[in-house]
Amino acid sequence: MKSCVRHLNHRRALLYLFSSILIFCALIRYVTITNDNNIIKSRQIRRQTDTRWRLTEQHGINCVDIYNMDPVALGKSLELRRKAPPIPADKSVVNATLDCGQFLASRGYNVRISEQERDFPLAFSLVVHKDAHMVERLLHAIYAPHNIYCIHYDLKSSSDFTEAIRGLARCLPNVFVASRLEAVQYGGISRLRADLNCLSDLLSSEIRWRYAINLCGQDFPLRSNAELVSELKALKGTNMLETIRPSKLKQQRYTNHFDLKDEQSQYRAFPVKTAQKKQPPPHDIEIFVGSAYFVLSREFVTFVHWSPQVKDFLAWCEDTYSPDEHFWASLIRVPGVPGEIKRSDPDISDLMSRTRLVKWQYLEEKLYPKCTGVHVHSVCIYGAAELRWLLNDGHWFGNKFDLKVDPVVIECLERNLTERHGAKVTPQ
Repeated sequence: MKSCVRHLNHRRALLYLFSSILIFCALIRYVTITNDNNIIKSRQIRRQTDTRWRLTEQHGINCVDIYNMDPVALGKSLELRRKAPPIPADKSVVNATLDCGQFLASRGYNVRISEQERDFPLAFSLVVHKDAHMVERLLHAIYAPHNIYCIHYDLKSSSDFTEAIRGLARCLPNVFVASRLEAVQYGGISRLRADLNCLSDLLSSEIRWRYAINLCGQDFPLRSNAELVSELKALKGTNMLETIRPSKLKQQRYTNHFDLKDEQSQYRAFPVKTAQKKQPPPHDIEIFVGSAYFVLSREFVTFVHWSPQVKDFLAWCEDTYSPDEHFWASLIRVPGVPGEIKRSDPDISDLMSRTRLVKWQYLEEKLYPKCTGVHVHSVCIYGAAELRWLLNDGHWFGNKFDLKVDPVVIECLERNLTERHGAKVTPQ
């Protein structure tokens, strides 16, 4: 009997030992497979991240050579432009944002920031209507986890585009779509309301941002977030925007009533001037003109949001042409506003204001070099040969860029930003 018990115990011990060996081997196999998968995934992520610069790499274009105006490198960029490489469709962003974890890792949205940046958060209003892939590249270029971003898309935009924008907002916790959306009319007040809607939402954010910056889908940053914060702190609460005395031609935009709708109450393609004269602006507001783009302090934005004086002026602007180009430029001159620019102060032109570097066709070879891209509505869409000028001029953002015109200048700006702040965390 004792012999049988010993034999049974011996068999149990052998079975336990054999089972332990099997479990140990299975664990080793699991760890090996997992590590292999992680290595493969890491390589895939790196490859996806590097696709931002795939055209310059594929065609042997060195951005340093482009900056130095090397004729061989510029020739390669011109040859690439002639080939017109395909631009990713809006659906590509829709598909990429279906898996937010993979999307954020592959695009490198994990960003290190300095203490100075953390203590000085910024707010952005992005008014966009097309080219989701370019919007994502712009967002990636200005992204920091402590900032806050409002995106307003045009109600007339395609379903793929709106789905792509909502995908970006879903994947990034500090990015959201404006609570009120406009069908933006060229030259109409809806373009101004789009920014106002975002600014209202941004004021409601828990993030106590210091300055608000508005951008469109064809803008691109020329400075890193850290550099921008450093320069904004030096403003000491003042604002940065173009504000000049209007020419006789510009005065026609607000001295006459403009019809926004036709006889069937349908919005026109753009406002149409009538012979009906307008009353002067309310509250003795003096009209100055500028651009639609601004860098505004939180205090000024709060004033705009709550002031009855501003609401009256906004209502007066309703039937003017391109009110976004005189609304901000005039309000900043109102006596007593936060960061006021006195009415008696000299004009602040677009070249003096650092908000946006725009190259107008009729001023080329007078104020700045000739456009090397193409012109649309007398505005230059930049080419690669303007990289050096863009980076050295001192402005914070450039306008306009288009992947269909020249993808090289955009890739080189992305590379430059990455090298300037050195803040991107390499995907693991």
